[in-house]
Amino acid sequence: MIAKTILGVPMKLIASLVVLAAFCAAPLPAQQNAPAKSPAAPTQAQTGTSSRPPLTQSQRADAYYYFTLGHLLEQQFEETGQDDLADQSIAAYKKALALTPDSAVARERLAEIEAQSQHIKDAVLDAREALAIDSKNVAAHRLLARIYVRSLGDIGAGQVQKKSIDEAITQFQDILALKPDDSYSALWLARLYRFENRHSDAEKVLRDLLQREPDNPQGLEQLSQLLMDEGHTQEAVTLLSQAASGSGSPDVYDLLGDAYTQEKDWPQAEHAYQKAAQEDPDEPSHLQGLAEALIEQGKYQQALEQYKKLAELQPGTAENYVRMAELYRRLGQFDQAKTSILRAKQLAPGNLQVLYNEALLYEDQGQYDQAISILTDAIAGMKAQAGKESGSTGAIAILYEQLGHVYTQAHQYPQAIETYQQMSKLGPAAQKRAQLLLIDTYRQDHQIDRAIEEAKKALAASPKDPGLTVTLATLYGEKADASDATKLLQGLMQGNADDQQIYLEMAQIQERSKQYADAEKSAEKAETMAAAPADKQMAWFMLGAIYERQKKYDKAEQQFRKVLEQNPNNAAVLNYYGYMLADRGVRLQEATSLIQKAVNQEPNNGAYLDSLGWAYYKQDKLSEAEEYLRKAVDHDNDDPTILGHLGDVYIKLGQNQQAADTLERALSEWQKAVPADYDPQKVNRVDAQLKNLKKRLAQKSSQDPARPR
Repeated sequence: MIAKTILGVPMKLIASLVVLAAFCAAPLPAQQNAPAKSPAAPTQAQTGTSSRPPLTQSQRADAYYYFTLGHLLEQQFEETGQDDLADQSIAAYKKALALTPDSAVARERLAEIEAQSQHIKDAVLDAREALAIDSKNVAAHRLLARIYVRSLGDIGAGQVQKKSIDEAITQFQDILALKPDDSYSALWLARLYRFENRHSDAEKVLRDLLQREPDNPQGLEQLSQLLMDEGHTQEAVTLLSQAASGSGSPDVYDLLGDAYTQEKDWPQAEHAYQKAAQEDPDEPSHLQGLAEALIEQGKYQQALEQYKKLAELQPGTAENYVRMAELYRRLGQFDQAKTSILRAKQLAPGNLQVLYNEALLYEDQGQYDQAISILTDAIAGMKAQAGKESGSTGAIAILYEQLGHVYTQAHQYPQAIETYQQMSKLGPAAQKRAQLLLIDTYRQDHQIDRAIEEAKKALAASPKDPGLTVTLATLYGEKADASDATKLLQGLMQGNADDQQIYLEMAQIQERSKQYADAEKSAEKAETMAAAPADKQMAWFMLGAIYERQKKYDKAEQQFRKVLEQNPNNAAVLNYYGYMLADRGVRLQEATSLIQKAVNQEPNNGAYLDSLGWAYYKQDKLSEAEEYLRKAVDHDNDDPTILGHLGDVYIKLGQNQQAADTLERALSEWQKAVPADYDPQKVNRVDAQLKNLKKRLAQKSSQDPARPR
């Protein structure tokens, strides 16, 4: 606890005495009621001389009295906020200055109370006058700097704001010239330099500060963020790692976690946030950072534990319960997810984020009608509020996007298209996003030519939009037109780090077009360019998939293992690797274990459920195979591969009619497949199975005496 007295004397009284002592120590003018001087004119403090006669004892006592009265009234105003006390304080200071016009201390205190009571113009004039009397008055410099900084939030952009920034910079520079160890001024000066893009100046100020105070958390935060903004993320990591090893400060560890997060190095981010949380377990930001790093690695159960702690620390914060609901959903624990959503609704009724996640919960359970109802009602409510609250248009666009997604999941494509068309009317940003969603909806409905047509129209309107270019290239890839797709992507190359993602896109398109040699080269180029661990993992995954397609299973396995060594919970790799083993009928226990880990992370992913069901089928565990494949069909009922797998299970179970019906659906979906997905071998196999089943069913029907002929 901070002491409120020193040797029995109240701290506030001591503060008053300190200010009074400063006033008493300042030279008093020799002449009262002297004419006002130009700020540039020499003062007594500067020349050490005065033409004024000395004050009488009575005048000196009056000056001290009015100054002390002004200061005490100033303190009372700070405690109560009563405007009349500020006015009285100002009047008292002015009376003191009438007797002692060259007192820099009195002039600075007058400026301070004027600033506090929002007499800003007067405050600026008096602070400048104080500096004209005594250019080394740090308090006056600080007051002016504070006024200019505050004004930045009240004025628009342009020359006025530029002038305020420059004035603030000048004051902070003057303070540091007088007090080089003033951390507050150094931090503000660095912020303003960064605002003006004077990064080298900002960096020098911050490095000087950290030379004096290596553990200054705000200095470390600013410098590390500055380095990251300039693309020197690894240098920021090194800076913070050194600071963390020296101090063990939880704030420094938290900043280190932020740096690793920006670099997408999730295991290191997890470690840093964990250290921060160990040192300061009650600080929410450490737990939030840790939870997000865990989520990025697929460690949903561990992330859930962090949000449970956050809910205990912040029981009234709805967002913690929303995040818990998201994690319960991913873990397939829908009852717990619903409980968390209900708690969030109690804390924040009508909250958009809560409603959005409630709709997601119903969607994940396949209860599309309920999800549609919630989103439709939310949109109607937001439209009723439109114009009353800022940002409502953006919120409505988010709801429209999710509503369209639910319609798509339910295979209600016309309704999804209508929803996105409504969304496009909400303004330029929403229109652009709706265009992309419309294109993707046409793609999912296997209307590839229509999707390409829409993409071309959008690109004609925004020819320099790289996202639209990638979208059109991807659609060409769906038609197995790798040549046109590659040309488009090559046009986006800039010879910098951003090309890494383009090479990955190119590799995927080439792989789908069965141009495996080119795909390998593109993926290898992406691997070479990758800097962040996540980018390397994507390149390895892509290479593994390309090798698997060519039946180069050993090479594929090497790539998948490289990913899992860095990120053992990468669900996509766990699933692909496990399916590769299961489909070949090798190491089936290992295959099942790999896929099960993926399913644990995403229990509603149709592809993962299909892989697990297929692994059980390969082990002749038909009841388990049927269970998971039926679940997979529930989530992806138009996937011909999943339908074909379920048909195989029914054949083995001797359920020929169900097998025939399922394979009939599979064959129908194969006929709708886009060229890149169409697999003639699988189609011929399903067709042969179906013909055989129909023959057997026809024979059985002819031999069944109970059936009418």
